[in-house]
Amino acid sequence: MGKEARLILVRHGESVWNKENRFTGWVDVDLSPRGEEEARFAGKQLSAYPVSRAFTSNLMRAQKTLALILETSGHLGVPIEKSEALNERHYGDLQGLNKSETAKKYGDEQVHIWRRSYDVAPPGGESLKMTKDRVLPYVHASILPALMRGEDCLVVAHGNSLRAMVMELDRLTREQILELNIPTATPIVYRLGILSPETESIPGLPGITVLEKKILDGPPPC
Repeated sequence: MGKEARLILVRHGESVWNKENRFTGWVDVDLSPRGEEEARFAGKQLSAYPVSRAFTSNLMRAQKTLALILETSGHLGVPIEKSEALNERHYGDLQGLNKSETAKKYGDEQVHIWRRSYDVAPPGGESLKMTKDRVLPYVHASILPALMRGEDCLVVAHGNSLRAMVMELDRLTREQILELNIPTATPIVYRLGILSPETESIPGLPGITVLEKKILDGPPPC
């Protein structure tokens, strides 16, 4: 049996602007009270899983979610690395706008294209492809080496920065990734086999192969 490691991905809990149905992007809004409850629930879900190292974005909603998860799960004291590379997709001129009002202004179809297409960016913002192009180099430089050492890594970030990672891990096509939604505070646990980089593995993550994927229970509905 070769070396193994776990990679746990968690989207932050509900933010104030999630609750208000606004495009958030890089605006640094806080968690809602519901989001704090969701983060604690995720922590309880992860109490049975070892965590050696944690990674999060530069945005408060992800950092607070991580802090609550570590506190609730009993993993306080693990090293934490924060990076802008894990920030949510930048929504440009749409940031702060209500999604329903934006659909009325630009049309449902145009807003759907901005939100769900792979390589079409909203005005002044990023497409999912652009988000992936900044997330993956960071994964290669910081997260992949920890996994290769056999460390169990927890990444608490955002819907689109995590979609960029899942696209590689699950080998999803450009069409398949458009259908993927990552719910708030619902841990996705990958059990990974650690190989030599020359061994056949995930194309975008050399030396890694997925042995098992498990989606834990998300927070109960309101």
